[in-house]
This record gives sequence, structure tokens and C-alpha cells, in this order.
Amino acid sequence: MSLSPKKTKFRKQQKGSMPGLSKAGNFVEFGDFGMQALDRCWITAQQIEACRVTISRTFSRKGQVWIRIFPDKPVSKKPAETRMGTGKGAPDHYVAPVRPGRVLFEVSGVTREEAQLALRLAAAKLPIRTKFVSRVERV
Repeated sequence: MSLSPKKTKFRKQQKGSMPGLSKAGNFVEFGDFGMQALDRCWITAQQIEACRVTISRTFSRKGQVWIRIFPDKPVSKKPAETRMGTGKGAPDHYVAPVRPGRVLFEVSGVTREEAQLALRLAAAKLPIRTKFVSRVERV
């Protein structure tokens, strides 16, 4: 099951740019520990799902996981071996634009060591550098 929006106002979107730091979602709000992005990139729905599976398998049916990003930006792609021109390609997959400072995942109901292990294994599935953060660090 891949994450994607049920309905969008427009089928295709422009690339856009991602300057600056994250404006929202910078702190651990729901869980006790989290994974924070240090780089900017587009994270695909498949990468988010791979992280979720890794975290939940590491916890072996204990603890709770929150996914703080959602892939709502369509990325279009033209078919292979197609000539240039003839317009923009069809939507291929969805991504979540991530800026530095954004909390990607949060966990609770487990010890700090278990959370660090799970989030480190999940971070290996992502194309960016991340850091482990906890709720008590917010002052």
C-alpha cells in the first residue's frame, strides 16, 4: 500500500524550489523520540513505507509510530524512449518535499536505546542525513 493523496486539485505540479529551513513540524509533538532531517530532498512514498516497516519490525509489536510527512506532490515522468516535446509526462509517483529541521518520524512506548536502534535502521533507507531527537530537548 503506497501513500498517495485521495484527491488533488490539479493532476500535475511544477517542480518548485525548497529554500530555507522547515517552517513547521520542527519539534517532537506526539511521541517521545523522533528522527529529524538535516538535508533537503524529495522523499518518495516508497521510502516512507520502507522506514515505517523497519521501525515497526524492530519494535516487534510494541510502541507506537507516527509518520509526520505525507507525499502529496506528484512527480511526472515521460515513457522510456520517447522523443522530446509533446508536453509534460503523466504523474508517476508522489513525494514529500522535506527541508532541514523537519521531524519525519516519531516513536513512543519504547526505551531510548530501542528507539535509537529503530530510527537508525530506518534512516539507512532515506537519501538524507538525519539526527535522533527527543521531546525533552525542546526548551
